[in-house]
Amino acid sequence: MRSGAGTPEELETLFEDAFVLRDRDAVALLFDTGAVLVAAYDSTEARGAEEIAWLATAMWDRDQIYLAAPRRVLQAHDTTLVIAEGAVNVLRRGSDGRWRYAISLLDNHDTTERRSR
Repeated sequence: MRSGAGTPEELETLFEDAFVLRDRDAVALLFDTGAVLVAAYDSTEARGAEEIAWLATAMWDRDQIYLAAPRRVLQAHDTTLVIAEGAVNVLRRGSDGRWRYAISLLDNHDTTERRSR
């Protein structure tokens, strides 16, 4: 998998794919250097590739999922805000033209909760 994406929407899809496949390395590659991933269920913050990969694994251990469901995509030059069901994400386009996450706040969505609805 290539690092980053060609469009903000593609980045959301790649993030979902990496989460569904539980591919910690693929998840980490989608984040910019110094980016932060936050698990809203307990406010755990992870910064940098190693911590982000660790937090993604911890989220999977809790049956956390991420489904790309953007409700709103607002772009201003090289920055995009994605408001999605269960997430608020800030994306940046790097000097290589690829989009990566700068900030990702993932809300509490787990498979147990979804099954009980």
